[in-house]
Amino acid sequence: MKTIGFIGTGIMGLPMAQHLARAGFSIKAWNRTAAKASSLRKWGANIVGNARDVASGADVVICMLSSGPTCDEILLGEGGVIAAMKPGALLIVMSSIPVETAQQQAVVAKAHGVHYVDAPVSGGEKGAKEATLAIMAGGEATAWEIALAVLQTMGRPTHVGPAGCGQLAKLVNQMMVAANIASVAEAMLLAERGGANPGKVREALLGGFADSTALRQHALRMINAEFAPGGPAKYQLKDTRTAVAFAQKAGLSLPMLNTADNLFSNMIESGDGDLDHSAVINQLRRMNG
Repeated sequence: MKTIGFIGTGIMGLPMAQHLARAGFSIKAWNRTAAKASSLRKWGANIVGNARDVASGADVVICMLSSGPTCDEILLGEGGVIAAMKPGALLIVMSSIPVETAQQQAVVAKAHGVHYVDAPVSGGEKGAKEATLAIMAGGEATAWEIALAVLQTMGRPTHVGPAGCGQLAKLVNQMMVAANIASVAEAMLLAERGGANPGKVREALLGGFADSTALRQHALRMINAEFAPGGPAKYQLKDTRTAVAFAQKAGLSLPMLNTADNLFSNMIESGDGDLDHSAVINQLRRMNG
């Protein structure tokens, strides 16, 4: 039985940690808001008082925090988690962070004798609860081999290259998600304003070339105005901003990405950052009176 330290038990992290506990792993968990981790006790998890305690004696540490700066704050430095991990242990960062941040974390981990895998996920709260997450992993082959059995407990992992490549794959994913959700929102608004029943239009499109997870799941949220966050819009913007910056460094002009980024930026400025990203249809309604 491996001991897994789990950092970050929010909307996504909590069900992910539950799956690991059900699979028989011994879990030590920490969250800044302790109450968000407390329900793991019924699965036998040990809830600890600080992030370094998670690392003590753990074979694997999983980080599922909200951003690159937050991850760096917890992981790096002499008082950070990496320094507290035992040599030969594995750090899996499942947060969505910049490519360069993951690459630098991998360098620091290696200097401490710690294996490193960046493994961001896609699938939202639903995928986390159902253990069907798409998991994009970057890291050395040895680290990947150690990580595989752990990651398979939470979804479908794929090794896409060295450290940082998991985050690059996630950027590609988020570019497509942002553009797809925005396109579905425009389509539902056009159907509504044109006099059709948006729900029936969605039904008619299922199975055709326009079909997608966004059409199946998020169009329903838009039609029913159910915007409790599975994936908050402010995190969608974080990812599109990161993708825009990486594309600029690569010398690429990506107009669809820039358009989606601007739309979500305006949505957050309008005060909807804590709503689900499907609430982007509200921003389109504001733009169109």
